[in-house]
Amino acid sequence: MPHSEHSSLDSPRISTTELPYWLVNVPENEWPDDPNTCPDFLIDLSCKNIATLLTRDETFHLSSWEEVKNIIEIGHVDLFQRIPSELRRYFQFVHRLKIDYGSIFEFMVAERLKWTQWTPKSSIPFKDLADYKILYNDWPYGIDKDIVHLVVWTKFNIPEDPRTGQVEDSERARIDYFVYHTFCEPVEFSQENVRWFKNPSRLKSVHSIEHFHVMLYKPDEKLIRTVTNGDVPFSKRPKVEQALPWKT
Repeated sequence: MPHSEHSSLDSPRISTTELPYWLVNVPENEWPDDPNTCPDFLIDLSCKNIATLLTRDETFHLSSWEEVKNIIEIGHVDLFQRIPSELRRYFQFVHRLKIDYGSIFEFMVAERLKWTQWTPKSSIPFKDLADYKILYNDWPYGIDKDIVHLVVWTKFNIPEDPRTGQVEDSERARIDYFVYHTFCEPVEFSQENVRWFKNPSRLKSVHSIEHFHVMLYKPDEKLIRTVTNGDVPFSKRPKVEQALPWKT
């Protein structure tokens, strides 16, 4: 199915039993004036994303904690997928912020990180609170509702092995300690219920800012509010379209 231009159907009417991917999971009363035409924010998608969008929310499988741990352990984080309707909202959100901010990077700096300077205060990673920030993943994957998905954004580089693309062993040990010290030690939270991973470059949605992901199963809610400074992901805010001071 080509996606280099607006996809359309020959028939002027659309069957509600065989919907194009851009209308699946969208209530009919919310269809655009021209439902035959694919919206701009859903053009040129990968086959994987189209397959996800064609899936009904009610049949989508949420990954369990055991499945999440296994995906991270085997290093196939590309197996993570968003809930179909959330994936659609994600593409719409990213399309709009690119128009209004120019890039995801500019949006992250202006609305999420709010960093005015990028030079780490300490030469030792994680030593100074000003050198990193813990936030919710604005558009988390389709995972068990008891799993909290956070992202740790850093001003310092996290070295990777150029041969494998994986985090270097010495840095992995440093992150392991940071995760334990931040999420487990303060509330005696089991290390078995926390995992972290760093996306390979090909899967990153934000390339210009160093970051890694942390997933926690049934964590202490008060601790999460503390480490994120009360953050709320954009996907959970009442009206995403009104949650930002969109530029005009």
